[in-house]
Amino acid sequence: MGATVEDTTMDAVQRRLMFEDECILVDEEDHVIGHDSKYNCHLMEKIESENLLHRAFSVFLFNTKFELLLQQRSATKVTFPLVWTNTCCSHPLYRDSELIEENNLGVRNAAQRKLYDELGIAPEDVPVDLFVPLGRILYKAPSDGKWGEHELDYLVFIVRDVALHPNPEEVADVKYVSKEQLKELIRKADAGEDGIKLSPWFRLAADNFLFDWWNKAENGTLAEAVDMKTIHKLT
Repeated sequence: MGATVEDTTMDAVQRRLMFEDECILVDEEDHVIGHDSKYNCHLMEKIESENLLHRAFSVFLFNTKFELLLQQRSATKVTFPLVWTNTCCSHPLYRDSELIEENNLGVRNAAQRKLYDELGIAPEDVPVDLFVPLGRILYKAPSDGKWGEHELDYLVFIVRDVALHPNPEEVADVKYVSKEQLKELIRKADAGEDGIKLSPWFRLAADNFLFDWWNKAENGTLAEAVDMKTIHKLT
């Protein structure tokens, strides 16, 4: 599928990713059923007419003080530009290394790749065996009239002190927050203060799981939170 006249307004890097990246299509039980372009997977018209659902992941990276790294998505992002969200949110691609389902290795490989692409975090700083997939959510969220998300999203924790070199094509800003600072950010987003907006998947994670999991991470009991059997339908 070629770019339309309308698509030429899209940032060149984002346009390339939209047409070159092939997302993994899944059913609501997370079985792989095919693949399609990132472009098609994020068109609300396609999502609604063909029920396109793709696999995704959301990384929550904490430093050793257990502060959570947030990113503000770049202004050139096609979906949810300039919203604040968890450390890294993207998709495993339809390639051998990211389709591996044993021990969720494909998702962990993709998480390592995107932390480097978006935040310049060296792969050796985030070894794949340190990522802890905790659960899966299924949600749908329109971004605007044209674009949106319909994802089966793996929520993944990692605790590491890392060096950051954010890619301005992907990330507008970054900051570490404590639990109380995140609660204040959520309050501001709810109140419409300071123009702060949060991504819908981050908000679903925060409302349903994040603070409990965060406490367990601090207490060294994170393994108790792992539930990779349930798919939480939060649409």
